[in-house]
Amino acid sequence: MAIDASEQAASGVEPEADRVVNVWVAPQFWWRVVIVVVVLWGLIAAERRLAYFTTQTNVIVFGYYAAALYWMVRRASTAPPAPRLRGGVTVWILTTMIVSHVLLNHFENPIPGLFVDDPRDLLANRALFAVHYVVPVMVLVDWVAFGPHRVVRWRDIGWWVLYPFAYGMIFLWRALALPEVPDRFPYPFLHTDDLGVLGALVAMVEVLVYISALSALVILLDRLAGWVGRRLRSRRAVADSG
Repeated sequence: MAIDASEQAASGVEPEADRVVNVWVAPQFWWRVVIVVVVLWGLIAAERRLAYFTTQTNVIVFGYYAAALYWMVRRASTAPPAPRLRGGVTVWILTTMIVSHVLLNHFENPIPGLFVDDPRDLLANRALFAVHYVVPVMVLVDWVAFGPHRVVRWRDIGWWVLYPFAYGMIFLWRALALPEVPDRFPYPFLHTDDLGVLGALVAMVEVLVYISALSALVILLDRLAGWVGRRLRSRRAVADSG
């Protein structure tokens, strides 16, 4: 999405995309390199099936940030591509963390699992910790710390929710049409045998409402980060002029 200078000044959008910089010394670049490395390690260190939202969202994170690194180098800019898509990627990977921690693990502390004696369990637990916790937190830090801010709009929440909605509908259909498929119920709120079809639909709608609230929080964090950034730049400008 292209934004001209006058619109940036009026909206408070950071003019980061217009700056030509040496990305090889930019903290944004190397932070995103680490995100790509951690995602890749987490996906290959333990068996992960594509049926799981966790796997899909981490693959999306890998694809987006790998593409972002390419475009940052090509454009000589620290601004990542498709900032509205970046917002969706942030929401989806945070959904992975929250669903895992709250609905699947019931707030259980994952840290003890990182220090078990069995080497196979240790590797699996650390890989799961990477894709469930480390990657989401790193993506959230990237979202808050690095611009451009104030590009996403409240209406973007609508399409950010489309992917989780499509995932839920496809896997509800899959559970009903293919009862012998492995991992028939990847998540408990899709368990039609326990909840019934109507109950699973209601549970899925509840999850989508929570994702919408999470999306609003992501936008609020973006607005707050943009406001803080403007204040800091204004103070630096005053200090430089004085």
